[in-house]
Amino acid sequence: MRPKEIKQLLKTQLKKGSNKDKELGSIFLWGQPGVGKSAVVTEVAEEEKVGCIDFRLILCDPTDLRGIPIPYTDEKGNQSAKWIAPDELPREGEGFLFFDDFPTAPPLVQASAYQIAIKPHQLGPYHLPEGWVIIGAGNTLKDRSLARPMPKALSNRFTHIEFEVNLDDWTDWAFKSGISASVIGFLKYRPELLMAFKPEASEEAFPTPRTWEMVSRAVDTISQKGILSQVIAGDVGAGAAAEFGAFLKLQNELPSLDSIFNGENIVPTKIDLKYALVSALATRAKEAQYNRLLEYSEHLPEEFAVLMVKMLISRNREAVGKTKLWSSWCRKHQDIVMI
Repeated sequence: MRPKEIKQLLKTQLKKGSNKDKELGSIFLWGQPGVGKSAVVTEVAEEEKVGCIDFRLILCDPTDLRGIPIPYTDEKGNQSAKWIAPDELPREGEGFLFFDDFPTAPPLVQASAYQIAIKPHQLGPYHLPEGWVIIGAGNTLKDRSLARPMPKALSNRFTHIEFEVNLDDWTDWAFKSGISASVIGFLKYRPELLMAFKPEASEEAFPTPRTWEMVSRAVDTISQKGILSQVIAGDVGAGAAAEFGAFLKLQNELPSLDSIFNGENIVPTKIDLKYALVSALATRAKEAQYNRLLEYSEHLPEEFAVLMVKMLISRNREAVGKTKLWSSWCRKHQDIVMI
């Protein structure tokens, strides 16, 4: 399932809550390392303005969920123990109780999470408030990421969703999150490098959405080229870093962006330069220049015209819709693009 679809599913689940008569059930997100499973849950919580409690189960002991026993003597002198649940568990409001890295947790910790993940979402005397829902996430055994087999009785309690890496969804997120234009342009040119995880590979660093975000931060903060190239290789691996470094050198070959904004219809002939140019234009453009870019797009091959306008829409859909050329642009390209 694409990230956008997962976000919609989580929002629907949140509306239902954990009420036993309405809930959709606990959801488990499966995906390779670094694809953005945790980020999607966090983003939905932020967008919906609800809580998100992230329990990294690999770091937990069973008592971190179950709580600790306190000796108790009732009025008749009978002795027992009361369990004091940890402060991290929610008592009110609504949100996600997120068990990340679930398959990496030891069996006893998984068992504690199991008790709260299933209906009626109770762990000893503790009850999950009805406005909260359970989300699990983790890597599979074939990913070789310390995952342990999940007991079938536990697995059967979740709705299992495969997390799909999607470049268009990632691009939409990247614009909103301030990812470097050079990273966006490169991955549009080399989309297969957005996610290039191979469990059998010996190299420690490899391309994932998470590590490209790390590359973006490095590009924006490190000015020394020698240090930058080594950091990028340490983020995404030597091969991807070499290709990205070659792409960065293309920036020196781009036509003047100011000249294009001022009315010149300069179009490079090399395909890699076209990718670099449209991402640079879309990222640098101010709202007042959107109409000019719609005009300029008619001088580009249709694939690049649509790509640039989609990038603009990702930044500010409302501003693009207010441009003079928007209606005519949509009519001209309606056969190949759904806006």
